[in-house]
This record gives sequence, structure tokens and C-alpha cells, in this order.
Amino acid sequence: MQTSEFAKLWFKLTKDYKAYMEQNLAPSLTESQLTVLEVLRENGRMKPSQLIPFLATTPAAVTMLLDRMEKNELVTRIRDQEDRRIVWILITDRGKEEADRGIQIRNDFLSAALGRISIHNQNLLVYLLGKITAAGQA
Repeated sequence: MQTSEFAKLWFKLTKDYKAYMEQNLAPSLTESQLTVLEVLRENGRMKPSQLIPFLATTPAAVTMLLDRMEKNELVTRIRDQEDRRIVWILITDRGKEEADRGIQIRNDFLSAALGRISIHNQNLLVYLLGKITAAGQA
């Protein structure tokens, strides 16, 4: 079985990816913040608790993350008009610009990595990764 070799290659790829993202997103954005911005763009306003599954973290960590993002004008918090206990998180125009920048940075890394193999193999890789992730959800 190729699990050991797969683990080594996966570790190297993810390590290179994280280093690239950290270096190129800084100083105005982190990978977690990019995730929040993307989720907000797709879903519109959300409650902080709704972000937890996307970040795989604790409510306290989400609150601290949102505090930093609000300070940097990436998101804004507003209270629900009908139920003042509910706080909605919305992406700002600056947040949208930073999301676009972050997505481009990620796409540049992935394009360079995938560019090392043929289109056929890229499609095969996506197919196989889809099979692996679907197997984990069954």
C-alpha cells in the first residue's frame, strides 16, 4: 500500500501551500479570514456560530477572528432588528476586495502546482480526490 508515500507527498504539498498562502496573504489577511470572506460571499449574512463548521474551531476562536476582521474593516457586525440577541456578520467592500486578492493568490499556487501535469492528469486527480472525499462522507 502507498499510504506512507502518499502521506509524505500530501504533507509536503500542504506545507508548501500553507507557507505560500501565509507569505502572500500577509499582512492584511490570513487563510482563516479568507475562508470567512468566501463563506460570507456565498451565503450573505451569517451568525458567528454558522461559521464554526467552515473553520473547525471553537466559538471563542471565531469571536477573536471576527474581532480582528472587524478591526481591519473586512466584516461588519449588525444586530438583528427583530431579535437584538442575534448578531449578523456581513462582508464589507474591503472584505470583498481582499477575498478577490486571496482567491487569486490561491489560484496562482494551484495553477503552478497543477501546471506540472497534463490536463488529462489534472482531471484524473480531481476525480480521484473526489472519490477519496466522498468515501469519507459515506
